[in-house]
Amino acid sequence: MPGDVNRDLRAARRADTEVRIIEAATELFTERGYVATTLADVAKHAGVGARTVYVRFATKAVLLQRCLDVAIAGDYHRVAVPDRDWFQQAMNAPTAEERIARMAGISGQLMARTGSLLQVAQQAEALEPEIAERAQAAREMTHQAIGGFFRKLAADGLISSENIEWVADTGAVLGQAETYLLLTKTTGQTIEAYESWLVETWTRLVGSTHS
Repeated sequence: MPGDVNRDLRAARRADTEVRIIEAATELFTERGYVATTLADVAKHAGVGARTVYVRFATKAVLLQRCLDVAIAGDYHRVAVPDRDWFQQAMNAPTAEERIARMAGISGQLMARTGSLLQVAQQAEALEPEIAERAQAAREMTHQAIGGFFRKLAADGLISSENIEWVADTGAVLGQAETYLLLTKTTGQTIEAYESWLVETWTRLVGSTHS
């Protein structure tokens, strides 16, 4: 039993340290940008030893990716977005309107958490092959997840199955992070306006067709 308690305490300390590092790194990345932020800066800002950061995150690219993973998920659990309850609820709501509203809400919340970090990641892609590779994988995962959302709408008989592959591909592009970042740069949209735009655009895309 004492061994279990000690292990639990060590695990709690490790988790607390990770939170402090991620929070510090996220703040510095968004304030200073990728290039101007060093692991030593992060350690100092987090109040931990530099070696602690280097042991947990071998490179700055690895640290940025972990910051993004936490921001995307909204917590520190290593569970993929499509496997989370709130995503599954959006996929299985009883009507097309409710599914679209829920998915737009998820997208808006995700962009609210990640928007600043995504801009940092865009800067870093040109410098870090590892980040560029992960960013492309994330785009493909987003395309698959949102495309699958529209395909399931059709499979469940909530929208027409006509041209469903075009609908799925187009809807997925509209839900990409780059689309959000472009909208904020060109129109200055708030998160609330972005969610409303997604609802209206996705609804028009499927033609509000119900079987």
